[in-house]
Amino acid sequence: MSKKRLNVDWSNVTKEEDYSLALKRFSNYLRDRGLRKSTIGMYVGCARRYLQFAQTERPSKEDSLKFRESLLENNLSRSSVNNYSFAIKNYHEMLGDSIKLPFLKKNDEIPYYFDEDDVLRIFSVCHNIKHLAMLQTAFYGCLRASELCNLDDGDVDLKNLTLRIREGKGGRDGIVFISNECAATLRRYLEVRAQLEVDGNYPLFYTDFGKRWDRKDFYRMFITYKKKAGIEKTGGVHVFARHTPATIMIAKGCDIRIVKEVLRHRDIRTTLRYAHVADKTKRVRYEQYLVL
Repeated sequence: MSKKRLNVDWSNVTKEEDYSLALKRFSNYLRDRGLRKSTIGMYVGCARRYLQFAQTERPSKEDSLKFRESLLENNLSRSSVNNYSFAIKNYHEMLGDSIKLPFLKKNDEIPYYFDEDDVLRIFSVCHNIKHLAMLQTAFYGCLRASELCNLDDGDVDLKNLTLRIREGKGGRDGIVFISNECAATLRRYLEVRAQLEVDGNYPLFYTDFGKRWDRKDFYRMFITYKKKAGIEKTGGVHVFARHTPATIMIAKGCDIRIVKEVLRHRDIRTTLRYAHVADKTKRVRYEQYLVL
């Protein structure tokens, strides 16, 4: 009597889940180096894709160079390539290896931005009070996506129209302004929103599944309303909440030093990237000041 062969796959193929322990170790390594939670999540994601490419949790220097080359071939932005390079470099340092990857110098190109009409159209098509509160808070507060998602109830001061930013870029705290319109929307939102504890904190914005918002989810939400508003210009939530308010303020004659403080830049040279204005505004200023 013949025996039936067992249907078992004995192949020694590394699967994605095999990297979980290595990535957890990498996450702890980055945390011990003092990186923010949101930053750690981004670099762990970069490392995951790197390990999937190399098909090993102990990639070689050659693997790192081949992976970086694949990023360039896929036309990733310079900042994205640099983020991957930083993650790869630190992952190898965790393993006790020392590798060097060239970092790409950022372009001094004019940032993308939306105009006032675009912003108003996005607000007008948003009929979800929570989403509208998030969009207006990000825009008027000139917030990065991670900073918006990190807000807790105690960070909001509607009386003084300010928000407290905890562990912003570079781990810095700060105070930012919001407008009366934004405060009014936040009041309406808080009237219908129940307070919820998540991981020992009370997030200002949480999902319908009872979790703190993630910046990737916020990005996808913004893109949904951008498309709904019929806006085809290039740019995501960072362009909407950082580039656009800076450009609008400068176009209206705001001192570049004030814009620097509002955006919480360390170096005014970063702010100068936004010192581009519409041709119409240039013409108005030209005719206003070049008078004999």
